[in-house]
Amino acid sequence: MRRVRGRPANSMEGQTGDRGVRGLRFLRGLMPAGTTHDRSSVSNRVRMTADALPLVLLAELTVAGALALVRADNFDAAGIAMIAGPLVAMLLAGGFVCLIIARGLQRRIRAEDMHGVIAGVALVHGLGWACWMFGFHDDMASPLWPIAAIAHCGLLILATMTFVPVPIAALALWLPLTGMAVWMFGSLTAFVITLPMAGLIIVALGGISERSYVASHRWLDKSSAALKAGVLLREFEETHRGWFWETDARGYLTYISPQLAAALGRSVEQLLGTPFTELVQHEREESTFTGQGERTLGFHLSTRLAFTEIAVRAAGIGDARWWSLSGRPAFDEGGNFLGFRGSGTDLTEMRKSEAEVKRLASYDPLTGLPNRIMMRRTLDESLRDVAGKPKRAALLLLDLDRFKSVNDTLGHPVGDVLLGQVAERLTRIVHTDGQVGRLGGDEFQVVLPGIAERIHLANLADAIIAELSKPYRIEGSVVSIGASVGIAIAPDDGAAADALIRNADLALYAAKADGKGVHRFYEPEMHASAKDKRLLEMDLRKVMSENGLSLVYQPVVDAVTEAIVGFEALARWNHPTRGLVSPASFIPVAEEIGLIPQIGEWVLRTACLEAAKWPDNVRVAVNISPIQFASPALPGIVLSALAAAQLPPHRLELEITEGVFLGEGEDTDAMFARLKAIGVRFALDDFGTGYSSLGYLKKAPFDKIKVDQSFVRGAAVPGSRNAAIVRAIVTLAESLGMETTAEGAETPEELALIRSLGCSHIQGYIFGKPMSSDEARARVAQHGKFAMPGLLVSRDPRVAVLRSAMVRSNLGNMQGRVRNLSRTGAMIECMTPLPAETQVVLEFGDGGRVGGTVRWSGEDRFGMMFDEPIELEQLASGRMTKASAA
Repeated sequence: MRRVRGRPANSMEGQTGDRGVRGLRFLRGLMPAGTTHDRSSVSNRVRMTADALPLVLLAELTVAGALALVRADNFDAAGIAMIAGPLVAMLLAGGFVCLIIARGLQRRIRAEDMHGVIAGVALVHGLGWACWMFGFHDDMASPLWPIAAIAHCGLLILATMTFVPVPIAALALWLPLTGMAVWMFGSLTAFVITLPMAGLIIVALGGISERSYVASHRWLDKSSAALKAGVLLREFEETHRGWFWETDARGYLTYISPQLAAALGRSVEQLLGTPFTELVQHEREESTFTGQGERTLGFHLSTRLAFTEIAVRAAGIGDARWWSLSGRPAFDEGGNFLGFRGSGTDLTEMRKSEAEVKRLASYDPLTGLPNRIMMRRTLDESLRDVAGKPKRAALLLLDLDRFKSVNDTLGHPVGDVLLGQVAERLTRIVHTDGQVGRLGGDEFQVVLPGIAERIHLANLADAIIAELSKPYRIEGSVVSIGASVGIAIAPDDGAAADALIRNADLALYAAKADGKGVHRFYEPEMHASAKDKRLLEMDLRKVMSENGLSLVYQPVVDAVTEAIVGFEALARWNHPTRGLVSPASFIPVAEEIGLIPQIGEWVLRTACLEAAKWPDNVRVAVNISPIQFASPALPGIVLSALAAAQLPPHRLELEITEGVFLGEGEDTDAMFARLKAIGVRFALDDFGTGYSSLGYLKKAPFDKIKVDQSFVRGAAVPGSRNAAIVRAIVTLAESLGMETTAEGAETPEELALIRSLGCSHIQGYIFGKPMSSDEARARVAQHGKFAMPGLLVSRDPRVAVLRSAMVRSNLGNMQGRVRNLSRTGAMIECMTPLPAETQVVLEFGDGGRVGGTVRWSGEDRFGMMFDEPIELEQLASGRMTKASAA
């Protein structure tokens, strides 16, 4: 269907349909087509005629009276019939129409039918008048005839005006009269003249009527459109989606929507006549956006130019409101300027949304701290002044220790609340010294412009770690975490932001590798360590599929009989190029990359299969991580492992650290109950080194408490408090009906002390290092009893310490921890043990140095003998000096 711009296709179809009868269009004026618009127009015209019809009937009564007066001298029956007959017919026809109108029956009759009824009534009147003309044409000589003629002329005028709205009715009225007049005069000339004149009158009247219908169509279209527009505009205003305004040529308001007036707190009458520009706030010191909007509005109003969506700030409203204004000038037909007409909408919510979007783009929605993008901008600004020259600044990267366990055990909602509290503490500690931000997950960043003193930064880092390590109370649970901090200083550690971030990240890795809960400054040697860790992570991802892990078993013996009562299963990784990798190296990496559940299940199943080959009185102990303990699948895995190995449940001992009590919630209690129902034993590992309270000992069904080796080693040294701590733990365990295992016993002095303190079991190098499965089977086959080592001799008194040191050798540099120290040697824990006879130098953070030679090496530690004895008393001052020759 072809369309014409601006006009609907059906309109064109209507015109095409009329084209064939264009020459007879006057007929449409006489007999409307019955369209919607025609019916409305016909109804209106019929109603106009019907409303005036009673006057016509009254006039006809008057004419009838005049005719009776003319024939008063000869008023016979024929005269009466000549007057009364047509009169009655006309009164009945007219009365019928009036009755229909009075009863409202015309609404039930089609407009076209009422049009025909009116035409019929007019024909009755025309015939009636023709009868009167025929009956009284001989009375024209009467002296009273002028009275009748005047009445008759008035009737003709009134009736014509009454029936003209319905052209076919006017023709029906006049055609009988015209025919009667021609017949009465009997002139052929009159007939010849009258016939074309009648045709012209019919065509003219039909044409006029048709044009009237067209005009009515247009008027109805415009009025309908105007009505719809008015309704839509009113609804638009009432829904508060916008408002309208109008000004005169001087810029004074002549119309304004009531909704806007109400928003301004004024009535419409108060606003009319005021300058439109007074509704807009003149801003000089506010944002450039609104100020420019107001000036742009003034420019368009003064130059009489149309404008669209100019943003301005409203004046006279308490809260800041923004409007979007559009308007165009109005002119009359002579081109005279009348003023402006336009509309407006409220931009306030949109502006707030835009501001929120901008805020979210720069701030973390969870904590409200600046996000990674904002912190990068802050760091860039802190490293350069306005001239582009480097500035002193420090960057601290923080990572929360044990946060993943909180998420895994208590759920992400608790983790989110915890992050919010961490953000509050960080902000409070740093205060105005710098900017705190959250990078994502449990990573935070602190930018300290103008601060580069290492002492100040170290104190701040220690304060952060101490504050973040304090317990948190969330939804009735007490949660404890820690923090590690890496520090890089500009421009020494990097003048560009990328370099500084990379080096601070390396320092953070070093802090986490050094036991967590500490801070470390960046050092160039950290690059090699980070690269090594990335390679280790890549290799560890493939280790499960390549069967690279194995288990070793460290014996646990009875403290009195020295008989083996069990073994602890320990995972080992024999790397194809690195050799034996210490668990202290790969277990933290496995935790970071999510391999702990997979490794833990493999250890559990393998240990159960091996324990099934031992005597019935020998148990196997398997470590269960907090992540494994939080998994609802753990009881099923334990049952499956026991069933596959045909191992009685009481021979499996699950060693659990205090980390499982992070939440102290119902889930933890339920897991204990489900596992205890299986029949396995529980041992609390690393007791006394964690962060939970002793409250869980009241309800957790532990069978054993393992005394951490940090309390056992050095307990025999005179003046050490470790012995008192061990004695307290043993007493507590005995009171609760639990066994105790002392870990890390290495010397006869420590063994004797442990026995004297009442420990029921001992686990340490003095009775055997972790051994292969074959060796473990061989040991238990030999009656499962150890002989007291006779070659161990007493050594110089040792001091139990825990100090970090840099271990330097020809094989490279690495971080280590000094555990035991004597005048002639020390034991150092490290990620990669050094082979015997290696020359090493220990460097302490305070500048102390001591050289020596590696005498023995274990999996995660080695022992060294100093080149020259040192004075232990100097440890208190932080310096080690050579002993004087005695």
